[in-house]
Amino acid sequence: MKIKGLLLTAVLAAVATILGNAVPLIGAAVFSIILGILVRQFIRIPEDFEPGIKFSGKKILQWAIILMGFTLSFRTAVSLGLSSLPITLTTITAALLCSYIIGRWMGIPERIRTLIGVGTAICGGSAIAAASPIVEADDEEIAFSISTIFLFNIIAVFLFPALGHLLHMTSTGFGYFAGTAINDTSSVVAAGYTFSKDAGDTATIVKLVRALMIVPVCLLLVLIKVKREQKESKVSLKKIFPWFILYFFMASVFASIVPLPEELVTVIKHIATLMIAIALAGIGLSVNLKSFRAIGYQPVLLGAITWFVVTVTALIMQQLLGIW
Repeated sequence: MKIKGLLLTAVLAAVATILGNAVPLIGAAVFSIILGILVRQFIRIPEDFEPGIKFSGKKILQWAIILMGFTLSFRTAVSLGLSSLPITLTTITAALLCSYIIGRWMGIPERIRTLIGVGTAICGGSAIAAASPIVEADDEEIAFSISTIFLFNIIAVFLFPALGHLLHMTSTGFGYFAGTAINDTSSVVAAGYTFSKDAGDTATIVKLVRALMIVPVCLLLVLIKVKREQKESKVSLKKIFPWFILYFFMASVFASIVPLPEELVTVIKHIATLMIAIALAGIGLSVNLKSFRAIGYQPVLLGAITWFVVTVTALIMQQLLGIW
């Protein structure tokens, strides 16, 4: 039963929304994550709450993003997606090369450095989940990699909006920055909307286009494995393709063909915002700070270096392209 976990995330989201309205500089998204983390650390959550918490952190976020598609022009979405491709492809390449070279130099096992590289390059836990069966990673390696990536997602939610203001970025510029330099979709959404609504819209679209790179990167991993082991490696495109992104663009197409009343668009925005808060509360409730002690410093250090390289590469590319 998911109802208990869902109710918990909904209550935290409601409190976060009230706090976010009182302190708009921080916003409901960040408050949701903070409350979730605090509850997880100081209150023992019963086992039967876990399915609902996981459902909130993944499915409700995806549904919120699909709903947002009804509020955005398809032409704008495609334009933003295409214009972000040079930054996206450059940062992905930088992340994969960095994790491979530095990870090998540090003596980190190949499967862990591959998962950290893929997770940092594309979309955190989702990319790791897609790549792990291809590289035949065991549960411990998957858990280490996801925990490492997740640590920097949480840091980014708090650090990036402040960094964006410090660098005097516009909402559009910060949207590109968050969308290409933060790993996980949930953290991109949180950081983007903390900066501004326009930044959140831009960051979400840029991130969704980046997430589509799961498919070619996973296929590349398959080719490398086949070449190395001289045996077939089956991968299901249906399983690795992020279908909610397709539904997001379909919603955007529908809204462009059939203009929705402004009142309805406003209602959809409010519902999507609340769903995002619920999802981020679920993300916060999934953070177990004690687990980081078991990882060891090397994978965390590799994650930090790779993330730093991606961040610097994104900033350099935005400067070169004049997107600031």
